[in-house]
Amino acid sequence: MAEAPTTQWMERVFETTKNWGRWGADDEAGALHYITPARRAAAAALVRDGVAVSCARELPVEPSIENPRPAHHHMLVAGDEAERVVPGMGATMDYIGVAFHGMATSHVDALCHVAVGGKLYNGFDVADVKSTGARRGSIMVARDGIVGRGVLLDLPRARGVAWLEPGERVLPDELERAEAAAGLRVGEGDILLVATGRDARRAQHGPWDPNAVGLAGLDARCIPWLHERRIAVLGSDGVSDALPGGVTPGWPIPIHQCCLVGMGVHLLDNLALAELASACAERKRWEFLLTVAPLRVAGGTGSPVNPIAVF
Repeated sequence: MAEAPTTQWMERVFETTKNWGRWGADDEAGALHYITPARRAAAAALVRDGVAVSCARELPVEPSIENPRPAHHHMLVAGDEAERVVPGMGATMDYIGVAFHGMATSHVDALCHVAVGGKLYNGFDVADVKSTGARRGSIMVARDGIVGRGVLLDLPRARGVAWLEPGERVLPDELERAEAAAGLRVGEGDILLVATGRDARRAQHGPWDPNAVGLAGLDARCIPWLHERRIAVLGSDGVSDALPGGVTPGWPIPIHQCCLVGMGVHLLDNLALAELASACAERKRWEFLLTVAPLRVAGGTGSPVNPIAVF
């Protein structure tokens, strides 16, 4: 593989791929503007057999090396006390709580999640994220949901392997080979999902520490390609960035930095894409209607999500 991009190259690419001001000085939605009503309608027309496939992992309540802050799930009222809530009628209740940013929970990153040089998307100051929540670029910009054409690029299938190894960095030409294998072209307004086979590797070898061992993901040199294609959202069964990061000084996670801050592209992290990949292969069709419904958290830096692909 060619030598990693320099700091100067990253700075130049960040500037040349920025969408700041494209939709106005006060814009907080970024590339979600690419998903127009017409594109939503066209995506809905992709539904043929009505089969729905979840793209989310189960809520990760068990601690592991990739999940040091497990989600909370406990019962408030169980079956042995079911009559206590409403006398004469049984009822059970539970509680969930989750610190969703990290390497285990399927979630969407809001545009306020990452800053570069003290600035968020569209030039807003990172200080606009207060102790009470984000005043700019919160997940509330997606309060009506993200609905559009989903496209899966199944990199292990295109390579003829079960999974990509941790730390492997995918270059733009490999994305284009996966496009060709799928018989489509990633275009404006698409919700692009990139599968690396993380679930298959975990099933074989067990969980691992993504920060120490790594995750397969996109090389920084994919950033101009993503900008040229005008995608609306980028998702992965990893975190889109190849890990460990820090290859280029000042740019520890360049896909996050350039997508969220520069281009205004929301990111979907830690998805479960194995079942989706099987559904696509069965139909020989790697495009589908995709719906993502974040929680309406005022000032939120993101949200747990359960993206649903419909064929």
